[in-house]
Amino acid sequence: MNVFTQKLSYGDGKDITIETGKLARQAHGSVVVSQGKLKLLATIVSNKDARDGVDFLPMSVDYQEKFAAGGRIPGGFLRREGRLSNSEILICRIVDRTLRPLFPSDYHSETQVMIQLISADPEVMPDSLVGLAASAALTITDIPFEGPVSSLRVGRINGEWVINPFASQMADSDVDLMVAGTAADINMVEGEMNGISEKDMVEALKFAHTHIKNDCAAQLELCDQMGGRKAPRQYNHETNSDELKKQVVDATYQKYYDAAKTPSVKEERAEKFKSIDNEYIDSLPEDTDDSTMTMVKRYLGKSKKEAVRNMMLNLKQRLDGRALNEVRQIWTEVDYLPSVHGSALFTRGETQSLTSVTLGSKLDQQMIDNYQEKSFSKFMLHYNFPSFSVGEARPNRGPGRREIGHGNLAERGLKRMIPDDFPYTLRIVSDILESNGSSSMATVCAGSMAMMDAGIQVKAGVSGIAMGMVADDKGRYAILSDILGDEDHLGDMDFKVVGNEDGIYACQMDMKVDGLSYDVLEEALLQAKEGRMHILHEMEKTIANPNSGLKDHAPQIEMMTIPKDKIGAVIGSGGKVIQEIQQETDATVTIEEDGDFGIVEISGVGSGPIEAAKEWILGIITDPEVGTEYVGKIKSVVDFGAFVEILPGKEGLLHISEISWERLESMEDVFEEGEEVKVKLIEFDERNGKLRLSRKVLLEKPEGYVERPPRGRRDNNRNSGDRRGGRDNRGRDNRGRNNRK
Repeated sequence: MNVFTQKLSYGDGKDITIETGKLARQAHGSVVVSQGKLKLLATIVSNKDARDGVDFLPMSVDYQEKFAAGGRIPGGFLRREGRLSNSEILICRIVDRTLRPLFPSDYHSETQVMIQLISADPEVMPDSLVGLAASAALTITDIPFEGPVSSLRVGRINGEWVINPFASQMADSDVDLMVAGTAADINMVEGEMNGISEKDMVEALKFAHTHIKNDCAAQLELCDQMGGRKAPRQYNHETNSDELKKQVVDATYQKYYDAAKTPSVKEERAEKFKSIDNEYIDSLPEDTDDSTMTMVKRYLGKSKKEAVRNMMLNLKQRLDGRALNEVRQIWTEVDYLPSVHGSALFTRGETQSLTSVTLGSKLDQQMIDNYQEKSFSKFMLHYNFPSFSVGEARPNRGPGRREIGHGNLAERGLKRMIPDDFPYTLRIVSDILESNGSSSMATVCAGSMAMMDAGIQVKAGVSGIAMGMVADDKGRYAILSDILGDEDHLGDMDFKVVGNEDGIYACQMDMKVDGLSYDVLEEALLQAKEGRMHILHEMEKTIANPNSGLKDHAPQIEMMTIPKDKIGAVIGSGGKVIQEIQQETDATVTIEEDGDFGIVEISGVGSGPIEAAKEWILGIITDPEVGTEYVGKIKSVVDFGAFVEILPGKEGLLHISEISWERLESMEDVFEEGEEVKVKLIEFDERNGKLRLSRKVLLEKPEGYVERPPRGRRDNNRNSGDRRGGRDNRGRDNRGRNNRK
């Protein structure tokens, strides 16, 4: 067994080892990346040949966190890992976006990338190392790959940039940024931050790239240990003809160019381009073979791409006629959905988001069960992208990886705007009703407005914008604000930025071009600021500040503190009491122990349920006081009186003699169960907790009333004086031990 290892370090005890040759040796590439107790197993398999008819890279990326890695058994009925969690899917997307641009465009073999967390370290966050692991596994193979590449996390703690901070350090970091790239360029960025400037963003990327270069060098050194990097395998996944390509371009380029420079909407533009495609295809001989037809369609796409890009570079004009830095027309509306707790409709050009806000209690929190522990999240943002939004018909199979990724980006951009002491569970749902680029940023804008409409006292409003870029090999470039779907597809950059005047709060960037300078990147960020502020000002025309209060039909939440030793009484045996409180009051009640106290959260629609639940709980935790008057409820009637509940869970005896000044011979027809009666507590036995109640003391004593003497006790011929003496005179002494012989 030939085992090769390569070490690298980020300092501060962050020593990393890349190992290959020990595990998963039948995979085309396999490495184990270790830091502390953490171990990631990354494997790569890529078929030698491509499937017939495939003209793209069918690459799947799967990342899975084994519960055993953290010493836990999965929950659920099956007690095994099931479908990937949202966090695992988001890590898959990081790896995919890091690797995919670095495969040759004509490589179409089915490729599978798998990364498994096989041993966990609570201080080491796995997503900081997945890009390194996947790239290392690829780099040691013969699979054509223009890497190595790496991804890592950048934090900023006390003003200092930190690479791959420990989990315990992230609470003190105002930046959480994932950056990926090769030794030459940055190709992927995603993260959140607490309102940093454009200049600081560029500094963070520069800092990250320094360490990415070291990661790439370490992977090449590992290859050197193995005898040098393998030559890329031979493949032929595309048939090409330079002559045919020239014929297609010569016949169609100018037509595409003219169509592109004439401003048009999405559907009209698609029809123009399609007609050019069809016109050329119809001109081909009827006996054109499938191989030639495949090449023709590919060259038509290339011709259109070059024409559109050159038009924008030459004329500084967009497909819809806008200037490079111009944002599409915006119209907005709030309170569109009267039954929800907050709503907003945001439309920018041909992209539209209808977003709702729902407020809930602590019981509505989302439980997150992973390899480390069960935790709960109070903020959820769900993004839906139905097929009708782009004029297509396809089965609705629930949210895919794209929807989860877009929703996560919008959530990152909004969550720092939520007040620190916000007691509610918050769910935002964005339904994309129309899409032509940047629907995730429309979600941010609609979400910000919907929270204001709900009466949430957000720290500030935020907006989002998607930036694009077109560049050629002559050094020309054009930065595009608020990109269309076509501009995203045909361009070189998709850079989404969320923020306001105070700075950037979230971002996501994917690059398709090499050699982007930091000066150009900063220019794009500054142009993005200009665009997002324009969008924010348009939003403020509809709603500039949060509504003063929650809507009438939204749940209210109040907190109260109770003694720790009273928690059990409020909950009751098996939760009986707290369930009864909720059923009877229509309020939701939760209790959480905090030191010497219990923190009670009461939520309900309107003040009625909350006040009823508060009164009930106060009754439970309040000790009865002798001399206090209560309005109680008859719980049961017995021969000698009735048992009355004067406080929740506290019953006392109302003896038949204490009901009325008049002597009652029986309890028949005196009270009914459930009847309310006013009583006074006249005795409280602290030893056993028994309560004696009286009703008659609250009634006016009848005129001429004569107190009857208490009934005497039958003594069965016993001495009514000293009872002990009576017992002593039973003759026991005559039978005592002294008389025995």
